[in-house]
Amino acid sequence: MEKVDLDWGNIGFVYRKTEYRYAMHWKDGAWDTGALHEDNMITVTEGSPVFHYGQACFEGLKAQTTPDGRVLIFRPDENARRMNRSAAAILMPEIPEDVFVDACIQTVKANVRWVPPHGSGASLYIRPYLIGVGENLGLKSAPEFLFSVFVCPVGPYFKGGMTPVKITVADYDRVAPLGTGAYKVGGNYAASLKPQILAKEAGYADCVFLDAKTRLYIEEIGAANFFGITADNGFVTPKSPSILPSITKYSLMHIAEQDFGMAVEERPVRIDSLDDFVEAGACGTAAVITPIGGIFYNNALHSFYADGQEAGPVTQKLYDRLTGIQRGEQEGPDGWVVEVQ
Repeated sequence: MEKVDLDWGNIGFVYRKTEYRYAMHWKDGAWDTGALHEDNMITVTEGSPVFHYGQACFEGLKAQTTPDGRVLIFRPDENARRMNRSAAAILMPEIPEDVFVDACIQTVKANVRWVPPHGSGASLYIRPYLIGVGENLGLKSAPEFLFSVFVCPVGPYFKGGMTPVKITVADYDRVAPLGTGAYKVGGNYAASLKPQILAKEAGYADCVFLDAKTRLYIEEIGAANFFGITADNGFVTPKSPSILPSITKYSLMHIAEQDFGMAVEERPVRIDSLDDFVEAGACGTAAVITPIGGIFYNNALHSFYADGQEAGPVTQKLYDRLTGIQRGEQEGPDGWVVEVQ
């Protein structure tokens, strides 16, 4: 099928209305039969808990075109499991894993003209979301729920792709200890908007969030996870009950250990231990991998590989391996990609 006429190499990371989206409603204890439709507007009552109490969670995953023209989705089963963990945390009904995956496949297939061509550097971003709707006023779970999936073609999340970025430590906390940090719920991201804007106004691409209890340990980089590469070929990433479990990060941990023989550690990482790393990066579905050139902390900029001017060789090979699997250029572990047919 002929692709949409876009300048695929310069589309940015923005919303574009595509033809179809999937929707399914929960009421009276059960989901209805979901279906595709064309309207990108939703109408719900003003009493919906999503507006007043933030009863919402979402996911992000991508579809890519292979060299021979097939379309692959990367690890949608893991996104289904993570959404269900988020849903359970804020009293929303789970979505059967096979239904979630099928909804993603249906939506991508219906919008296949919008899947960027292979080699363009762009991808089709898939956004499933689940919100509490229905007439309500008191602080309680919604009487009804809406699950929907839409897609948008996107370029790199950070301009420049694999060009290193500089980030700064935020003076704000992202989430509280024993809160919702490990779940992909809307309120976590609303809390990060102001510190991210302040970081950009100060000349940085994003900000580092530290743990709210001690402000000693790295948690997340904006909406991405952090990793560092040690001089002795180690891959280190923070461990905390307040960090969202990144599917990209766990995929990189597998690749680092199984494909490249690296020593992989998921452990607390102190912000004052940046000297332990010769390379650093931010990883997630939107960013994939963005090399971190430097982190501003305690009135000084700590630079990584090549004084922060180039992506490090280990970061680059991790990126090449992961994107090679996602684009169907290289074989990956069983079950990591699902073909849209």
